[in-house]
Amino acid sequence: MKRIGEILLENNFISLNALNEAILNQKESEKKLGEILVEMKYLTEENLLKGYAIQTGSKPISENDLYQASREVTKLIPEDFAKEKNVLAISKSEGAILVAMYDPEDMPTIDAIRKLTNLEVDVAVASKRLLTEAIDKIYGKIKQFGEVESAISNIDDSSGAVQDNQEKLVLGSEKVSSEDAPFVKIVNLILEEAIKEDSSDIHIEPSKNEVSVRIRIDGVLVKIMSPPINSLNGIVSRLKILSKLDIAEKRLPQDGRMKIETSEREIDVRVSILPTVHGEKVVLRLLGSGKLSLNLSNLGFSDKKLSVFKKWIKQPYGMIIISGPTGSGKSTTLYAALKEIHSEGINITTVEDPVEYQLQGINQVQMHDEIGLNFSGALRSILRQDPDVLLIGEIRDEETADIAVKFSLTGHLVFSTVHANDAPSTIARLLDLGIPPFLLGSCLNLVMAQRLVRTIDENSKESYKPSNEELDLLSIPSASRSSDFYRGIPNQSNHNTGYKGRTAIHEILEVNTNMKQLIFEDANQNQIKEAAKKSGMTTLREAGIEKILSGKTDINEVLRATVED
Repeated sequence: MKRIGEILLENNFISLNALNEAILNQKESEKKLGEILVEMKYLTEENLLKGYAIQTGSKPISENDLYQASREVTKLIPEDFAKEKNVLAISKSEGAILVAMYDPEDMPTIDAIRKLTNLEVDVAVASKRLLTEAIDKIYGKIKQFGEVESAISNIDDSSGAVQDNQEKLVLGSEKVSSEDAPFVKIVNLILEEAIKEDSSDIHIEPSKNEVSVRIRIDGVLVKIMSPPINSLNGIVSRLKILSKLDIAEKRLPQDGRMKIETSEREIDVRVSILPTVHGEKVVLRLLGSGKLSLNLSNLGFSDKKLSVFKKWIKQPYGMIIISGPTGSGKSTTLYAALKEIHSEGINITTVEDPVEYQLQGINQVQMHDEIGLNFSGALRSILRQDPDVLLIGEIRDEETADIAVKFSLTGHLVFSTVHANDAPSTIARLLDLGIPPFLLGSCLNLVMAQRLVRTIDENSKESYKPSNEELDLLSIPSASRSSDFYRGIPNQSNHNTGYKGRTAIHEILEVNTNMKQLIFEDANQNQIKEAAKKSGMTTLREAGIEKILSGKTDINEVLRATVED
């Protein structure tokens, strides 16, 4: 058998100088030659795998095939052994087992697998990074599946509600003990999976024969488990107890809240229960579960837009409005703006419903409508608290809008959000709430519309040529049609979507002297939009096209998130 160095050299994967240098380094190291060449950046891991395949006759295995590993076959190799040796059992045929390995020359490991399984070993080669990730996820799923099966096996058709007066659900590293009720186990597993995947919502939906549990990852729902329909009442009852709702009431919608405590943070959960023909559907909104990046430079702004946004948030007074639908990242952008301007010299106060993230050094007030603490009531009190900067979670009514405007006109900086389709329609919405045009024009500094689009998985992407119909749907300019376009390749690590993570697209309308005059004159939405575009405003659709051309997202995402200009 040829040595790996000779094979790499013959196939022009490395140079002779690189090989000689690596051989010298190997004398002072216990590492294998191929590993040293990769560390020295003379060789890619992909080409090393090709070299191993030529040397041993083993075939490379794709990331997607790794995640297709049979759960029953994977369990033949203990998890500790698999992690230590970086090996994953994929499938089994008569008398043989197929395993994925990084180093197909590791004969002691191959012999150990042969003894563990009493099967001959066929080897496929995979990269170290992909193997490590796949082993963690697949064995994690095996554990989770076993716990779900165990919990479901203890469910009796006659099982009633879990009688438990626990006020806060603690999700630590410890596992639920076997004597705990099965519904407690299932609910904990659902919540743990949702938090692990940084999801924003959990949907528990009954159908005729089963319960579908889906979590929202990067704005899209993904199914994670399907407990039997006879588990529904127990799961819903457990969630009602945790959120202090009426267990006996099954005919009317109910809304509540609960807290989850993990080893890292405390998560506020909003619970909504809706009766359907097959039973009660539950939706849980997890606030503070995701990885919050409170840095304006990480939120998808182009350099020009970031400069404009920073300029206006650092003004001493006026109003900054961000618009967009629920889940468009408005709160994250506002929090990042507060972090940007925060200093010991200013008093920042927020009025929110709910407080999604707790910010160090900032006074945050949580609304409680049930005891009369609403936006307008809280704002009247805050005016006596000597604030410099005020964040109002949302301007919903005329009274809140009136207080916000007067506050901004008396030398204070106000941040808030409004539900509107784009930046020009945000101005129309504020006027519709009853703010007089002469007041709105005087106080408004900047309006920004925002949407979130999923980003292409950087580790699994390919270039392609879109059809003319796709390009026409977005009205992509002729000069840009020869650019490189990319799309994600679906696999298990990106939940078979081709996307991983999200980024924001922005439409920024600066309220300059000309714009103020239009507002004073009660101009309509179209007039405001045309004037803003002449002043350099990039629409949401145009901002989305910029993200496509930069390779961050694809055509389908921009079509999903924006409308035609």
